[in-house]
Amino acid sequence: MTKAGKVATLTRGQAARIGRALGAGPARPRPGGQAARMPFVLLVVALLAGGLISLLLLNSALNEGSFQLTRLKKETTTLTDEEQALQRDVDAHSAPDALQRRARELGLVPGGSPVFIGPDGKVAGSVSVAEAPPSPTPTPTAAPPAQAGPGQSPAPAAPPAPVPPQPAPTGSPQPSQTPGR
Repeated sequence: MTKAGKVATLTRGQAARIGRALGAGPARPRPGGQAARMPFVLLVVALLAGGLISLLLLNSALNEGSFQLTRLKKETTTLTDEEQALQRDVDAHSAPDALQRRARELGLVPGGSPVFIGPDGKVAGSVSVAEAPPSPTPTPTAAPPAQAGPGQSPAPAAPPAPVPPQPAPTGSPQPSQTPGR
């Protein structure tokens, strides 16, 4: 064998002796190497714990937002229902028959023909006082005649209520549109 081949096949003891001769320390690990790893391990554990806590806080915030969103959706639905109910009430009170009935309850009467004043001061139409239309009189229902006992006469029937006369239409036509249109 050559000399180079022998150098490559040194035994452990020979390698250790050569290392000591050159000034290198012992080949076994020192306790200081273990101590240098401990801060790194603690740093990694602290980072993982911080990440997990951050994820927990983020998840809690998202859940709180979800609950608030659900509450707001319910409130929106309730308010929409209330708005629709109020709109139905407004529509019912704005109907022409409801307005007419309410006006009669307040004692209002329908106006007569309109009178217009033009830009030049001319009056178009004739002024008249609005009169209340005749209120409908209830028709008396025919009551069955009472059985008259012996020696009693039947009660006389009430006379029908008189119907007020209708106002006669005037001969002059009344304008129904605004002049100038």
